[in-house]
Amino acid sequence: MGKLAVYKYVSMMFLVVQIVVTVFTITALFGGDVNPIGNTSRAMLVYILPLLIIANVLLLIYWLVRKRWIYAIIPFVTIACCIPYTGTIFQLRSLDKSADSKTGLKIATYNVAMFGRETSGFQALDILAEMRRQKVDVLCMQEYNETSGDKKNSESYKEYFPYMQVGREDMVIFSRYPIKGNKTILFDDTNNSAMWADIDVKGDVIRVFNVHLQTTGINRTLHQADKLRMQDQNVSNSRILDAIYGNYTLGMMFRVGQAVTVANEKRSSEKPCIVCGDFNDVPYSYVYNTMLGEMVDGFRECGSGFMYTMRDSKKPVRIDYIFHDQSLKGLTYYKGELTNSDHFPVFMKIAL
Repeated sequence: MGKLAVYKYVSMMFLVVQIVVTVFTITALFGGDVNPIGNTSRAMLVYILPLLIIANVLLLIYWLVRKRWIYAIIPFVTIACCIPYTGTIFQLRSLDKSADSKTGLKIATYNVAMFGRETSGFQALDILAEMRRQKVDVLCMQEYNETSGDKKNSESYKEYFPYMQVGREDMVIFSRYPIKGNKTILFDDTNNSAMWADIDVKGDVIRVFNVHLQTTGINRTLHQADKLRMQDQNVSNSRILDAIYGNYTLGMMFRVGQAVTVANEKRSSEKPCIVCGDFNDVPYSYVYNTMLGEMVDGFRECGSGFMYTMRDSKKPVRIDYIFHDQSLKGLTYYKGELTNSDHFPVFMKIAL
């Protein structure tokens, strides 16, 4: 009787865990549908969706091993509900290797992290060489730095990209096609911004948005904690976690307003739009859904494999995107392997 009681107790505990994980997973799937302002906890569940999916997979394996077929239905259905989400970070298809030979617009977005603030100009030239190799037509940069020592980076770029439009000083769009119009979109109480440029591609005018939304503040918080520790001050892990949570939720509020501003600007456009940049937010979040609207996520359309755009192995998350209007068609979508920044560049070929 003792073993049977323990057996039943363990099974009940796993069932309770399964119910909790399922509720959290389903709530997270709809967390991006509500404004985080006033619903912070629900919105934050979106950020742990990958962990919740893994937990459901492990629980499914457990129920199958135990031959509890009825209980196994719960994680199976939950995982099935997550398929649309997993499509934003993983696609089981191969890339179209012939895409570059097809007619269209090759666009790239890259947060270059001020080129590492190096003075030789080498990083800027290294990135330019990669853009040439990838046959990029339009390049959107965030955290751009014009000067490298006594050189101007735009001077190096103009031979390949004869057209250039600067938004705020750290935002730029380089183009091989003429730029017919532009606008800088400033955000209140922050150095982040967005911009757009109307690009004439052989008679077809496309409005390209370059966007850099509010940062998460995690790196800044950790850096400040390290500085305090170097000064022999006691910084507990709980204080660090509280600071990270506070900065992250504050950044989330900023991003919500910024995303709404860009979405409204996009909706007012009569030209086909491409929206790209560093959104500093994950797929299925409120910011992601607001920026996407009725557009097409390029990775879901024609990407391949596991997509993450941060180089930090501790944060393999996707926060850099390229979206496009439904009137356009994606041919291929992938990230580059450049190591000049804490981000990877993202490339997409679009048929007009």
